[in-house]
Amino acid sequence: MILPVVAYGDPVLRKKAKDITPEHPQFKEILENMWETMYNASGVGLAAPQVGLPIRLFLVDTTPFADDSELTKEESEQLVGFKKAFINAEIIEENGEEWAFNEGCLSIPNVREDVYRQEEVVIRYLDENFEEQTDTYQGLIARVIQHEYDHIEGILFTDKISSLKKRLIKGRLSNISKGKTNVDYRMRFPDVKGRRQ
Repeated sequence: MILPVVAYGDPVLRKKAKDITPEHPQFKEILENMWETMYNASGVGLAAPQVGLPIRLFLVDTTPFADDSELTKEESEQLVGFKKAFINAEIIEENGEEWAFNEGCLSIPNVREDVYRQEEVVIRYLDENFEEQTDTYQGLIARVIQHEYDHIEGILFTDKISSLKKRLIKGRLSNISKGKTNVDYRMRFPDVKGRRQ
């Protein structure tokens, strides 16, 4: 089932999400619905808070990035088919030079800004079978993981841009929270004059 993506301004996007157990109600259904929702919105990542669930779960599928003509053949091959669920994730280390990339977010439609992040991430997490993993990722995979991890920490990519850029997009963010935006996927907006959209 395709779920509505929660829009900027909803308090769930600012909550630090809680760990879950294998007994979490309807876990498999939540996972399936999140994959379906992410693909329907042409996303490369989706965190549970973005569908209104304050739990430590996010998904990543970097396959769409593999078509980028600026990537080497090796970089493209790493991105194709990288599809993973991360449960109760904890970033252990971030290493390397910071580099800029123009990021966007399904919860903040039609807003893109350059965000600086370190090039490598070491992350401990449970996979979708609740087996513990510790992995190291670089480049675009690391970036998508960092972006989605921020969501379960209550952080948005717009928190990582300069105060000048924040002032420049303030009106657009306000419009998103009021439901004044055009997207081709379902969204849920915060209360607008007392009603849920």
